[in-house]
Amino acid sequence: MKKNWLLLLTVFVLMLLIAACGGSDEEEGNEEASADEGSETEETEGDGSGDLEDFAEGSDEDSAQTLRISIGVNDKHPEYEGAMKFKELVEEQTDDFNVEVYHSGQIADDRAAVEMLQLGSLEITIPSTSPMVNFVPEYGVFDLPFTMPSAEVADQVLDGEFGDKMMGLLEDQGLVGLAWWENGFRNLTNDAKSVESIDDLDGLKIRTMENDIHLDAWEEMGANPTPMAFTELFSAMQQGTVDGQENPYPTIELENYYEVQDYLSGTNHVYTPFIFLMDKNLWDSFDEEQQTLLKEAAVEAGEFNRQRSREVAEESLENLKEDMEFSEISDEEMERFREAVEPVIEKHKDSIGADIVDEYLAEIEKYE
Repeated sequence: MKKNWLLLLTVFVLMLLIAACGGSDEEEGNEEASADEGSETEETEGDGSGDLEDFAEGSDEDSAQTLRISIGVNDKHPEYEGAMKFKELVEEQTDDFNVEVYHSGQIADDRAAVEMLQLGSLEITIPSTSPMVNFVPEYGVFDLPFTMPSAEVADQVLDGEFGDKMMGLLEDQGLVGLAWWENGFRNLTNDAKSVESIDDLDGLKIRTMENDIHLDAWEEMGANPTPMAFTELFSAMQQGTVDGQENPYPTIELENYYEVQDYLSGTNHVYTPFIFLMDKNLWDSFDEEQQTLLKEAAVEAGEFNRQRSREVAEESLENLKEDMEFSEISDEEMERFREAVEPVIEKHKDSIGADIVDEYLAEIEKYE
């Protein structure tokens, strides 16, 4: 009996040893998998960009409010640089916020991102003012063609009382505007012919944003405008669905449009701001100190964005000239462009708000 008991005890001990060895191998395998996942996370954080998986899952940091920023342009654009500057300014001053930047329309295009703000499913977006017309009709004033003479005048207008007034119109849409940034002057490209005069636009299929003022302006100038989402544009030009498009020089270069477009024209037909937007319900949940910090960071990052936008615009134009045929527009032809779009300004004056249009043009004239 005693021998049987010792035998059973020996077998039991051996089974425990075998189980322990097997469990150790499994734990080591799990540790290796965790290390791989950790490496990927560190790489994303080091780059500073958000990851779509992170966006879906949300932040794991219980102590910090995650502020996710969605922009449509890629991670080489001055807007992305500005967004990263905002992240740096905020996170070096407080542990209250964790900022994630999602570029290249990973989350949504400009209009959809604004709608996400209204629904509370996104914290920040920095759209062009053009799609904002769908939410605040008065923002159509920024789309009036051939009205803004220079970036310096634009700064004066946007940073003054008129800019503050336009910010105030956002509240009824559940939005808060913190700062004006810069998209820049829009210029024309196409893959059909050199455009040096308004006559050269005849029949060209030009992609525009879903914006009635842009559509009407290009029709008055003789082109065939085609509204299309920004994210669909490159393939549309590549496939010949449209002949060309209009965007600031940095966007044209950084989106590689020169690969599918041969001609570039310095039309400077519209100056387009970016506007830094936040979900108003979220904004109202912050205390005064937090609001001041975020506001100041958005303004400072916007100043940085403007500076970089202008530097990059000059650099981009020189780079684009190496791959595209560039056409200057003479003063005489520029006047013909302005005359052609005068009916567009009159047509949309009432829908924008006659008082807004008159105030905008008066502000430009004052600073010009």
